[in-house]
Amino acid sequence: MRQPSVMVYLMTGFLDSGKTQFLKFTLTQDYFQIPGKTLLLLCEDGEEEYDADKMKKYRVVIERVESQEQLTEEYLKKLDQKHRPMRVIVEYNGMWKVSDFENLQLPHNWYIEQKLTTVDASTFQMYLTNLKPLFVEMVRNSEMVLFNRCTDIEPLAGYRRSVKVVSPQAEVVFEDEEGEIENIFTDDVPYDMNAPVIEILPEDYGIWFVDVMENQDRYKGKVVEFTLKVQKYPGFPTGFFVPGRMAMTCCADDTSFLGYVCRCGDLPEPADGDWIRLRAKIRFMRLSVYQGVGPVLEAQSIEPAEEIKEMVFFN
Repeated sequence: MRQPSVMVYLMTGFLDSGKTQFLKFTLTQDYFQIPGKTLLLLCEDGEEEYDADKMKKYRVVIERVESQEQLTEEYLKKLDQKHRPMRVIVEYNGMWKVSDFENLQLPHNWYIEQKLTTVDASTFQMYLTNLKPLFVEMVRNSEMVLFNRCTDIEPLAGYRRSVKVVSPQAEVVFEDEEGEIENIFTDDVPYDMNAPVIEILPEDYGIWFVDVMENQDRYKGKVVEFTLKVQKYPGFPTGFFVPGRMAMTCCADDTSFLGYVCRCGDLPEPADGDWIRLRAKIRFMRLSVYQGVGPVLEAQSIEPAEEIKEMVFFN
């Protein structure tokens, strides 16, 4: 049996979000060339079009998928037999559920190498308001999310948080007509970073949760205080737990618990499900649960607290 060897790149994004423009550029770059054939599956028609003759120069063959019903396991096997590609790029339809493709049984030598998402920043808020479940599914597990057309768009840091809460591992890139925007942060957060004890209000927890992972240097050694719920996981050693909040990422059926590891030290360990008022110093350690370096809260005080009934929302 052959080992998986055909890299599949899954390109997601709403119509006219820049998928075709991104791929037309990438497919012609020296760093992206391979000795074999690239199969490009087009699942929607946008304003941008491919020059089929030009694509042939880069060993790219194009197949069009006219409907979602056409995109079946059997269809992909036939394409594999027809073209014998070394690489497959799927320019996916923005109105189709991405999970439908991710759950397909791919030809036995294909595997999804990377998932990328493009976003038109000028229409992002509209899509987020009206089609949030589709957007969440697009960016979930994406390695890169590219926001383009960012000229005169102000809340880019908020856009970044909307992605990071769904896909913490994603690289989020912002571009305007002059290229990549290097600094989207004004360092404005809704709490006092210079206070001896930084109080994180319930409505600001989502901002803190994303910012502390993304800007670790400015949080090292800081003391924070907030009200959180205790969660314990199987296999956690005694004296460790995860304080956090439930967050709604797209709808009532798509919620997750957001929190970071806390070490009790000499303090009594709270019970699973308790609501606590936690004061803790922030350190950073390499832990398997983070797949890298992440925050560890060193508890300084733990007191009982009233439940916060509202969820964390990311807009």
